[in-house]
Amino acid sequence: MLNETNPESPEKSAGTIASGGTVDPDEVAFFAKIADTWWDPKGPFKPLHVLNPTRLGYIRQEVERHFGLKEKAQQPFTDLRLLDIGCGGGLISEPMARLGAEVVAVDASEKNIKTASVHAKQSGLSIDFHNTTAEALAEAGEQFDVIVNMEVIEHVADVDAFLEACRKLLKPGGIMLLSTINRTAKSYLFAIVGAEHVLRWLPVGAHDWNKFIKPDELATYVKKAGFEAGGATGFVFSPFGGKWHLSVTDTGVNYAMTATAPK
Repeated sequence: MLNETNPESPEKSAGTIASGGTVDPDEVAFFAKIADTWWDPKGPFKPLHVLNPTRLGYIRQEVERHFGLKEKAQQPFTDLRLLDIGCGGGLISEPMARLGAEVVAVDASEKNIKTASVHAKQSGLSIDFHNTTAEALAEAGEQFDVIVNMEVIEHVADVDAFLEACRKLLKPGGIMLLSTINRTAKSYLFAIVGAEHVLRWLPVGAHDWNKFIKPDELATYVKKAGFEAGGATGFVFSPFGGKWHLSVTDTGVNYAMTATAPK
């Protein structure tokens, strides 16, 4: 989760934390403390609001390409069942619903789910939010055409088990979109030193550099779980324009990857 928090914000209870083999309670509690500020574009989650158009563009591009959908259609995701794992306040869930998808969104933090549910209702959107885990959904036999897995995998306790659950959740021929942070000297400089200690975009301790995942490692994890791995696409921030863009060559910090289920 690429988040910015205010270390001076009063601490709040994380509420109920859904249990599961890959859930890291400390990670969930850390971000649940600021759940009430998800939709403030100038608040603690400002970096996500800035990144979100690029994330959404990537998701739409890859889903349309994978399923051969009509580009620039108002609701191209109609008839697709989509799962947003680690949905937070719903910053991805809501745009996916507007694109026509039947959206199920889950988060291990009860506070995040409450925030997301209220905002979606106020926005007139029908989204099925649950305070649960990917493992629980897999055990229940749920399946989806699309899984959105953005800035989550670097926070789970067991990557292999998490992706195994995701594989069970994806229908044959379906697609999963993952994004995470590369484990490089550049990512340490920008995501840890710069974002946490210098610019204070993120609270100190928001990320553990040792849990960052290199693209070739993620591809290995994905293939081990039974997916077919696509290439990595970088999310690159331009400090001059203050915006993000996609790059097929620069995956040194943030990047995304597709994983598809064989038909």
